[in-house]
Amino acid sequence: MGGSMNMVEETLKLAYGENSELIKDKRIAAIQALSGTGACRIFADFQRRFRPESQIYIPVPTWSNHHNIWRDAQVPQRTFHYYHPESKGLDFASMMDDIKNAPNGSFFLLHACAHNPTGVDPSEEQWREISYQFKAKGHFAFFDMAYQGFASGDPEKDAKSIRIFLEDGHLIGCSQSYAKNMGLYGQRVGCLSVVCEDEKQAVAVKSQLQQLARPMYSNPPVHGALIVSIILSDPDLKKLWLKEVKGMADRIIGMRTALRENLESLGSSLSWEHITNQIGMFCYSGMTPEQVDRLTNEFHIYMTRNGRIRYTAHF
Repeated sequence: MGGSMNMVEETLKLAYGENSELIKDKRIAAIQALSGTGACRIFADFQRRFRPESQIYIPVPTWSNHHNIWRDAQVPQRTFHYYHPESKGLDFASMMDDIKNAPNGSFFLLHACAHNPTGVDPSEEQWREISYQFKAKGHFAFFDMAYQGFASGDPEKDAKSIRIFLEDGHLIGCSQSYAKNMGLYGQRVGCLSVVCEDEKQAVAVKSQLQQLARPMYSNPPVHGALIVSIILSDPDLKKLWLKEVKGMADRIIGMRTALRENLESLGSSLSWEHITNQIGMFCYSGMTPEQVDRLTNEFHIYMTRNGRIRYTAHF
């Protein structure tokens, strides 16, 4: 029910660190999941079963499926401020106000890096302030890390938000996916982990996560998990994978730079710095639905009507 333990062990190192004391002390309850969506859904059901009175705070905006996942798990949803349309950046002040005003011990869904759909991430200093406020309020952070490596090209750097929370002594939950950073979308390979007080609690939590998986899909598929295990367990293959992830991320960063520079060189009077300030696969361009429609109908340039551009990384 828990899937490939070797894959899980290697995956935890990416999120928590190669030499993580939490891993050594066996304080992390973790199972293989059906990619990031499956990990989120198992956690949502876990939250519903053991904290039935709780709610989940979700950023505005977020990946649309987040709402579906917690809705179908029958967990009430609240929202917190995140994106600032005028600056096309982070609405940090309003976000902090919402964190402070939420009832003590609330559950929050956080994007670890490369926020979907805005491409707007907090700075390291902002993450430290967020972590401090979570500690003061006793909130629980659940990190969805679907794009590790897609932000900076360095999986270690992209896990910084999680490491900051761990440094501050938080017990967190984490969803990881190999759909993007290994191109295994169709294989549904991921991991759900929960940091616990001690090894005994971790054993109990893992048992309950497996009990939730059993009637839902019984056990996860093997093929994709073996691919991940082989790559991450072999130093040479892992080195090659890290090189390819960086090449992909650098290409996306380069496309952002080229788009901004070309718009500016064409004499646009608007500020396009948000294109390079944002990070990862997605960019909130600031264009209106009407402008998007014109691009589609007159120039055959396609994006979602909220102005979101998606960058792809072909080699």
